[in-house]
Amino acid sequence: MKASIRSGLGGVAAAAAALGVAEVTALATGARSAPIVAVGGVVVDHVPAPVKDFAVAVFGVHDKTALIVGTVLLLAAYAYGVGVLARRRWAPAVAGIAVFGLVGAVAAVTRPGAGGTSVIPSVVGAAAAVLVLRHLRGRAGAAETDDGADGPYQIQESRRRFLRDLGIVAAAAAAAGVAGRMLTSRRAVTVARQSIALPSPVEPRPVLPAGVDVPGTTPYVTPNRAFYRIDTALVTPQVDPSAWQLRIHGMVRNPITLTWADLLKRPMVERYVTIACVSNEVGGDLIGNALWLGTPIRDLLEEAGPLPEADQVVQRSVDGWTCGAPTATLRDGRDALLAIGMNGEPLPVEHGFPARMIVPGLYGYVSACKWITEIELTRFADFDAYWVPRGWSALAPVKTQSRIDSPGDGSRKPVGDVTVAGVAWATHRGIATVEVQVDDGPWQPARLAAAVSADTWRQWSLTWAASAGRHTLRVRATDLDGVTQTPLEAPPAPDGATGLHQVTVDVG
Repeated sequence: MKASIRSGLGGVAAAAAALGVAEVTALATGARSAPIVAVGGVVVDHVPAPVKDFAVAVFGVHDKTALIVGTVLLLAAYAYGVGVLARRRWAPAVAGIAVFGLVGAVAAVTRPGAGGTSVIPSVVGAAAAVLVLRHLRGRAGAAETDDGADGPYQIQESRRRFLRDLGIVAAAAAAAGVAGRMLTSRRAVTVARQSIALPSPVEPRPVLPAGVDVPGTTPYVTPNRAFYRIDTALVTPQVDPSAWQLRIHGMVRNPITLTWADLLKRPMVERYVTIACVSNEVGGDLIGNALWLGTPIRDLLEEAGPLPEADQVVQRSVDGWTCGAPTATLRDGRDALLAIGMNGEPLPVEHGFPARMIVPGLYGYVSACKWITEIELTRFADFDAYWVPRGWSALAPVKTQSRIDSPGDGSRKPVGDVTVAGVAWATHRGIATVEVQVDDGPWQPARLAAAVSADTWRQWSLTWAASAGRHTLRVRATDLDGVTQTPLEAPPAPDGATGLHQVTVDVG
């Protein structure tokens, strides 16, 4: 192994040690103070919107994992260069590590809710990197083949010691990083969530009608483990319900502060509501239907007494993320909820525990604030929520859409009757009809399954007499307002994708 490669690997190992030590240190200062998470959060907040759109389109619910992996790879390349530099010039290499620590510290201290202690993981990690790099630099130097003082045996032994120490550092760094991340996730709210007994609703769940599930389609109710997750949080916020509060303030006559105990005393209702991400492509799966338990937002707003000019309800998450929904929409009688339960259990941590917003008929980026701690009444003219300056529309009603779940694109079917099935949604308006087109033939009406309300998606099916050959199937829906899906294709930005979902099927 060349001396420069040994030096570069020493730099990578030093960076790994820094990250591992920082993760363990973040147990005391908070998960968001760890340098990778802090820097990643800054990247998420400042990267151009087209880049974010690309990440969601390519990686879907794994976009944050892809960002972290990419950040780690860039750091590894930087650390390799620092290691090579350290072989001949120690002071500049230490300066390179200091820059790494400074970037992490600045990123951590500028995150929402951060305090002075947020810089500690980056500082401690940088110090650990200096010590590890110095040790490995010495080992690598002893293994130089051009050192005439050593014989071949001594050189080989020095190389073995270098590789051994390199492996020890890498293993220790990995163990520290994984342990720190796991302990940070477990320590905060897992026990608290498991101890919560959800209150009985004053209006229990609607009864699911017979035939609500159509074979071959996505289940009517999406299990929690399968529910999509799209948000900007690289680390899932850990909010202890005993310390949680919700402030309702701004342009109101009667500001309100609710504790968790206060919230549990309020009347709760159960409602099935389908929510969708605006990033969902035509035919995509960033949508789900669940049974939500919560207290009506309309009642909370009425108690606060919004001033007439307050046309926007801004929601803030514990990590500083914001979204804004029209005040009139949240007071028009729809089942907009401050939700604490999902499918019969407390909200999963990754879906907003202890409380989140659910608003039928609006895309999540303007309405579905998770880990919510603040509601501010203001005006659209005075405040732009997180996604609006990034090019997305301030108003975001869910578009009428439909999807073919079966048969899948590119599948093969025998000649004869084939069941075509899927889901359609126009939340808070409801689905009136669904039609299927085979190749360029006439549109055929599909059979609609029952649904609980207009706030959920609706399953549909059609029996198709399939003939031999390759066929293209398309679907379109019409909502109860009489609006039919447009065939014109448009990307998700700025207010939701349009077009008709289609699949190709080989029959024979």
